[in-house]
Amino acid sequence: MRLVMTEPVEKMERPYARRWWALLVLCLSLLIIVMANTALTVAAPDMTKDLGLSGADLQWVIDGYTVPYAALMLLLGAIGDKYSRRGALVLGLLVFGGGAVFGYLADSAATVIAARAVMGVGAALIMPATLSLLAATFPRAERAKAITLWTATAGLAIAAGPVVAGALLRDHGWSSTFLINVPVAAVALAAAFVLVPPSRSPSLRPGVPPHHDRIDYVGGLLSVIWTGSLVYMIIEGPHFGWGVKAVTAAVVAGIGLVAFVARELRHPRPILDVRRFTTRRFAASNLAVALFFLAVFGAFYYLTQHLQFVLGYDALETGVRMLPLAGAVFAGSALTGWLTPRVGMKWTVTAGMVGGTTALALLTRVDAASTYADFLAPLIILGLAIGLALSPCTDAIMGAFPESELGVGGAVNDTSLELGGSLGIALLGSLLATSYGNHLGDTTAGSKLPANALDTAQDSVGAGYAVAQGIGDKAHALAAQAAQATDPRQAAQLRQQAAELASGARQTADAVGSSFSAAVAHTSLVGAVILGIGTVLVAVLLPRREAAAPEVTTEEKELAHSSAG
Repeated sequence: MRLVMTEPVEKMERPYARRWWALLVLCLSLLIIVMANTALTVAAPDMTKDLGLSGADLQWVIDGYTVPYAALMLLLGAIGDKYSRRGALVLGLLVFGGGAVFGYLADSAATVIAARAVMGVGAALIMPATLSLLAATFPRAERAKAITLWTATAGLAIAAGPVVAGALLRDHGWSSTFLINVPVAAVALAAAFVLVPPSRSPSLRPGVPPHHDRIDYVGGLLSVIWTGSLVYMIIEGPHFGWGVKAVTAAVVAGIGLVAFVARELRHPRPILDVRRFTTRRFAASNLAVALFFLAVFGAFYYLTQHLQFVLGYDALETGVRMLPLAGAVFAGSALTGWLTPRVGMKWTVTAGMVGGTTALALLTRVDAASTYADFLAPLIILGLAIGLALSPCTDAIMGAFPESELGVGGAVNDTSLELGGSLGIALLGSLLATSYGNHLGDTTAGSKLPANALDTAQDSVGAGYAVAQGIGDKAHALAAQAAQATDPRQAAQLRQQAAELASGARQTADAVGSSFSAAVAHTSLVGAVILGIGTVLVAVLLPRREAAAPEVTTEEKELAHSSAG
């Protein structure tokens, strides 16, 4: 047995014998790039305190990863197709690991944001490479099952990130959540050489070596511009206001998209044939992926905050309580693997989206008296819905691309996922903040809470509890002074002031908790409406009959004819 796998998968006469071990490597690579985001949600409070991050700093620590990740995937997926899909995976793991080390050593907001951006570039190499290598390595009869396991891994990573981060934060600082990625990336890197066969697209021109086929770099650059600007606008506008930066990004994204589509329609070998979006099955699958991750990432964003701040769980306890989501994803994936071949993609995807809408609708019942038990059913239903719907969509998206464009296919799927997730956090996160601030203002109307303290408390649920804690600390300090006072009258006044402040602290904490619970319910209602409307659109778009085979381009027909001759 060879230590390093050197035989290209395209030259194998039979299916690769160790393809399921190769899938394990691909899933491990996927695991760390998804966990890099979800782990940060529980590490953010410690990082904010240690580095003195502002609200804007923290937002860009989170989204500094997202912008390069979403913007670069299409171009890097095409480059991986042309030169080496395994090479793209290996390079991505190296870049990602290097960014993680940089993040571990970071000691300021700027350096953490830069480290996250480097990791985002690595993720943009890894993500499309995992799907393209999966599709190239597995025969079509097994591809749906392999994609189901790939999707289930993504669901596991969503819930596992907080568990891993929470366990680390009990004995180590926030920087350990960066360093944990390094050994995992190293294992995946070494295993990639041993277990994953090299792969790249065949030439689209008879007699021309693959590396001589030109990539549409202008189209690739336009894709980077419009996608990056769109993601930047999604982040900047809802969180920081629709000022010059957000409006400029919106204009650039619009112009860039129009220019990209116009070029790709004219180019003989476009980086992405945008005509694919006129196919109902392909368009509906991308829409479903985007809408699902809008709901999942948005809900995850506020559910973790509710568990930590309102219910008082620490980071590890929060992560453990998100695990039913991961288990349900695996159960849903197993169900869709059995169900989709029997009833068709239209019904499983629609059922999954109905389930996701139901999960969000159940969260509208959240109030100040809610316990973890009230979140358990929505988490399980949401996990089942993810497993049920996303695997068929990913399989449909990948199946729409010829073997020469598997990296591009993976990039399209992952871009839809990332755009949906970014929009979910930005849109639902902004709505959550606005709703929380308004409810808190109404709840504390007529109280003795100073205006500056109210403004601080309205910034976030964490800030609200910090204000309540600060009032409580003042009450304890006055009580201690009363205990040491020698003048009985002075001692009585201090005790009365301490009691009033203690009562104010409790009232403020109760107001913060009830306001955030009301905001969660309101935001969930909006999310349910969005996903519900999307469910109807996807159900209408998806055809009843399954596509018999993926589309084959004219160039591929010529290549096949030349090879046969």
